[in-house]
Amino acid sequence: MSDSQREIQEIRARLEKLEAQMIYLYRSLGMTTNAAPASNASPKVIELVKRGDTLGAIKAFREETGASLKDAKTYIESLEV
Repeated sequence: MSDSQREIQEIRARLEKLEAQMIYLYRSLGMTTNAAPASNASPKVIELVKRGDTLGAIKAFREETGASLKDAKTYIESLEV
């Protein structure tokens, strides 16, 4: 993998993290957004939620985003609809 491809992957990962945090903030404030929250959760987190592994999903989300335990729990529970 070239340096530019690696840099693009890192930027995408950072952008996904920021998008997830923004959606969480909008939801916390009771605001709506056109983006679906699940579209910004990583495939790993989505799979854990689908399998019913809430604790695993919370842990993975925290590792990916740096969210607090409370924030990650709230976000993951919002995906379990």
